[in-house]
Amino acid sequence: MTGMSTPEPPPPARVIAGRYRLEHVLGNGSMGTVWAAYDEFLQRKVAVKEVLLPPGIPAGEADALRERTLREARAIAVLSHPNVVTLHDIARQDGEPFVVMELVPSRSLAEVVRQQGPLNTAQAAAVADAVAAGLEAAHRAGITHRDVKPGNVLVGYSGQIKLTDFGIARNVAESTMTSTGIMLGSPAYIAPEVASGQAVTPAADLWSLGATLFAVVEGVPPYDADDDPLDTVTEVVHGDVPRPTRAGALEPIVTGLMVKDPDARMALTEVRRRLRPLLSDPGTGLFPIPDPGSTPPPPSRPRRPAASLSKQFAPPKAPIAPTDTPLASDPGPLPFTVSPPPAPRRRRGKLGTAVLALVAAVIVVLSLAGGFVLTRFLGGQSLLPPTVAFAGTLSPSTTPSATKIATTRVQAKAVITTGGAGGSGGGFGLDVPNDWQQFIQTRPNTDLLPGRAQVFFISPDGVQELSVQRFPQFTDVDKYLTAVQDQPAKVLARTPIQVEGFTDGQEIQYQQEQPGSIQFTIAMVLVKGDDLWVVGAKAPVSHGDSQVKSLFTQIAEQFRVTG
Repeated sequence: MTGMSTPEPPPPARVIAGRYRLEHVLGNGSMGTVWAAYDEFLQRKVAVKEVLLPPGIPAGEADALRERTLREARAIAVLSHPNVVTLHDIARQDGEPFVVMELVPSRSLAEVVRQQGPLNTAQAAAVADAVAAGLEAAHRAGITHRDVKPGNVLVGYSGQIKLTDFGIARNVAESTMTSTGIMLGSPAYIAPEVASGQAVTPAADLWSLGATLFAVVEGVPPYDADDDPLDTVTEVVHGDVPRPTRAGALEPIVTGLMVKDPDARMALTEVRRRLRPLLSDPGTGLFPIPDPGSTPPPPSRPRRPAASLSKQFAPPKAPIAPTDTPLASDPGPLPFTVSPPPAPRRRRGKLGTAVLALVAAVIVVLSLAGGFVLTRFLGGQSLLPPTVAFAGTLSPSTTPSATKIATTRVQAKAVITTGGAGGSGGGFGLDVPNDWQQFIQTRPNTDLLPGRAQVFFISPDGVQELSVQRFPQFTDVDKYLTAVQDQPAKVLARTPIQVEGFTDGQEIQYQQEQPGSIQFTIAMVLVKGDDLWVVGAKAPVSHGDSQVKSLFTQIAEQFRVTG
């Protein structure tokens, strides 16, 4: 028939790493996109976060940013808990990283409140216990969430409650406001010490948990100064802590968490102890699924204008399929992010307060106008993210000689963990260059090697790496070296060495091809008692091997197993 055209077929679905078929967008942000996807290999639905790099970023910084994203995700992957969304995989497609996570058929807690109004005591207690349990596991693993809020708590259709951060980073280089020009977290739920520029510690999660409980029982956030982020931050730092009026039996928990002194906040174990009598019997249906056309009841006693409520608990604007997980309005970089050690707090005078307010105003304007990447760019700061999960104790810095790298003595433990559980032994001491960041990873069994604990130390530019590996109840040096060659790696040298306190030792140098670079590694493989230890330094071949050898020589001389 004339006059008719054949419709064009739909574009083929993108498939990541040969197995993850992207179906539709769950949410967008300045740093990436989250997709509902299907795992063709395991035949299940998943969520896939596509990381988008800032336009115009130099190639070197882009490579380091990709590597930092992967390292951070690997550190997070050790966390396994029923109240935490699981990270399944880290995939590569055309050189770019994709983070694959559990897709939970659910609503966010923000959506629940928007639809039904404030939670009752049983509902709020169930949420508080689940989030507290997830945070306990995270903190034991050295991980701080940094953005606990109603939008990052999922209420599953089958009753499960999970803590998440389905991920578009506001800026992959997030840090505190005053040190890097970034305001970290959501203003209505941010801890006062973080809003005032101090380091992020696990205690910040305690405040945010309290603020989240406040919001879901009151129907409005604890702080929301007429939708002005700067006013909100100022109120958080300098204003009085609001007291809930509708929390009932939860009131002591909310007020115990929302304490401005981080050291005085109620511990998670105490939170869960107090919640125990308020919890419903297992299997109780606390959150019925509403009809799609139902209208949410407004809070009976709103404390602020309706516009504030609708903004904080607004439904996501991205297209969402009926069974997909709604996203928070301002989700963070990954489900969790590891956080730096606490910095000494110092009091600010009136001048310091005025300067802070001015800096905050500039930050907010810039972030609203052009995003946090623009803020960092104008501030002349690196786009690379901090990645820290301190598990050791730092002693005072040593004084470097003219030829040595300035280092700090680190006491840490290389212990295999499952869901945050600890273990015995594995202590060690090591001199680490100043300002290098540390995190821990548990690696599973492979065909050639048993599981091991690995502690990483990463240079500020994300290029150089030190690592300490411990294989408990395993002493086969030759089997380890065979596994290195099977990676595959090009072994450059292998030399027997004698190290005081160890019964066997080999020094090995090898090159290994990784996405975007060839890495040079020098390491010593040592046996002490029933454990195999591997201590090494690594950097791209393009940086030359002399610097890696010098660094390795310095740390090797000072490495000690402490028990």
